[in-house]
Amino acid sequence: MKKTFTVALLSALLSNGIVAVAAENAAATTLSSPASTAQVNTVPHQAIDLTYAAEKATNSVVYIKVTGTDRGSEQVQYFDPFEDFFGDFFGRGQSPRQQQQPRQAPKRSGAGSGVILTADGYIVTNNHVVQDADEILVKLNDNREFKGRIIGLDKNTDLALIKIEADKLTPITVASSDNLKIGEWVLAIGNPYGLTSTVTAGIVSAKARSLNAANPVESFIQTDAAINPGNSGGALVNANGELVGINAMLYSQTGAFTGYGFAIPTTIMNKVVEDLKQFGAVQRALLGIQGSDLSSYIDSEKEKGKDVDLGTLSGVYVAEVSADGAAEAAGLEKGDVITAIDDKKIEKFGNLQEVLTTHRPGDKIKVTYYRKKKAYVTTLTLRNIQGTTTNIESVDTESMGAALRALNESEKKELGLRNGIVVSSIRAGKMQEAGITKGIIITQVNDRTMNSVADFEEAVKAANMSQDRVLWIRAKTQSGLNRSYTIELGDVKAKGKNKK
Repeated sequence: MKKTFTVALLSALLSNGIVAVAAENAAATTLSSPASTAQVNTVPHQAIDLTYAAEKATNSVVYIKVTGTDRGSEQVQYFDPFEDFFGDFFGRGQSPRQQQQPRQAPKRSGAGSGVILTADGYIVTNNHVVQDADEILVKLNDNREFKGRIIGLDKNTDLALIKIEADKLTPITVASSDNLKIGEWVLAIGNPYGLTSTVTAGIVSAKARSLNAANPVESFIQTDAAINPGNSGGALVNANGELVGINAMLYSQTGAFTGYGFAIPTTIMNKVVEDLKQFGAVQRALLGIQGSDLSSYIDSEKEKGKDVDLGTLSGVYVAEVSADGAAEAAGLEKGDVITAIDDKKIEKFGNLQEVLTTHRPGDKIKVTYYRKKKAYVTTLTLRNIQGTTTNIESVDTESMGAALRALNESEKKELGLRNGIVVSSIRAGKMQEAGITKGIIITQVNDRTMNSVADFEEAVKAANMSQDRVLWIRAKTQSGLNRSYTIELGDVKAKGKNKK
């Protein structure tokens, strides 16, 4: 009988008592310097003592409880058939006859884990733990509790950065996951099923593992240390108690742990956290190719009865080269095999993804590749999804309670839009009070077309200087439905984050 496995996220949904698997200026704060992953026990056949690691790391792992709203029934809106005419006539995003009917939305709660990175309260966790949170409660290992606020979210890597205002915190020591070895002992620390401060042990089963799950960026550490619902965002540490990964998901037939757990390596985490702190959004550097593991390509060709000899047996096979991308500009072609980036060996697609996530648009990298069984080296400049080398900012107007970013070209094409900025996260504030939810796409503000976050900032500034100090917002849902909102600004001022 064919067996079906499920890749499951690890936050615990607690609604109705059911535990289920659920699919200020930061300049003064610095992350702990990455450490080596040298083992405490170095004598062959000597018993491994993991008590030091558990004692060192446990106080750096927190319990996170989130409360959110069921967005699907949060609000029903009724539209006048003359909305377009009257909306434009009055110069407001909402016609006089259009009404919003608020509905009491059901609340839901969930739980997960997080890891303290800095003494001033920055905590890393999984995006899926906090992405829909209205309120975040962080409980430390000494039972103190604090309200958390979202600094930034990144769905592609399933990472999020939150912050609490607290003292006497215990930041974890961060090690480089690059130094992990297959078979090395690791501990998973978190709060599975709401059981706080739980420590399980296992080994590193594999590295740079791709699961073809929902996340576009995948290069997981695989471990057999028991990881269960509620472990999401918790720590994977080495035998020295140093952080090497953030626990994210399990691979299971039943939804419970069966020996296959996966963590996001610190090489990816470090870059994402720094970007979220500095820019409010992750600066994603793209090579501009579509590809696969060379071994998979060779196997597929052999199944067709073809012999393949490309001069190497490992690497990333280039299946397509994107037009106007970094790879095309550097001369890479379909059929090339990438074997190294900056002299770091690339054996499979997961290795390539992990290396690219440590870079920003505009960075130059050295690429070693094979073409017709001959090795070549070229240097290229990485680009962002819009095909440029600039860093893309997110802006957060704190009293409005929303983080915004511009739609990229692929999103515009998918949604059938020429312009827009998307609400990437939402919390208590004026936008939420107006009924705006995460994922809403703002297309016009006070008759201004929204092409960038800067357009929104200018609209807020202009409205602040006007007599009525009101934002009339036209927007669309992800499914294409029209929406209109009204926000009275009061003392709100646009506040952006400067690029560094």
